[in-house]
Amino acid sequence: MAQRKKRVIRVRDIMRTDFSTIEGIATVDEALHMMKRLKTSVLVVKKRHDDDEYGLITSGDIARHVLAKDRSPDRVNVYEVMEKPVISVHPDMDIRYCSRLFARYSLVRAPVVDGRQVVGMVSPNTLVLDGLYQLLK
Repeated sequence: MAQRKKRVIRVRDIMRTDFSTIEGIATVDEALHMMKRLKTSVLVVKKRHDDDEYGLITSGDIARHVLAKDRSPDRVNVYEVMEKPVISVHPDMDIRYCSRLFARYSLVRAPVVDGRQVVGMVSPNTLVLDGLYQLLK
């Protein structure tokens, strides 16, 4: 009996392309204003040079490293509280493997990197609500 081929949904099919970036030298205050204005809880921190890596700053990072420690957001730079390096995924990755990566490393977001450039963002919500939903169709 012939085996039925599994349908593959790739990260590129479900990733969000409307992400925002910030410089590491920016203040947390600037990051907060940008997050509020753009209605997002995560920003990609730009590379400083070609051999650098991308970072992420989330509202959770700010809560843990600034708010909980009673630090002043206008005196703390993004690079002091961001996560870097971050685990990134390739746009051609099967969402099943991407989901395993998220589970193994307790990820809440991952930049999608193609050719050393961020082209999108993926989260458990997009994996399930967009990716798994497509598999069920």
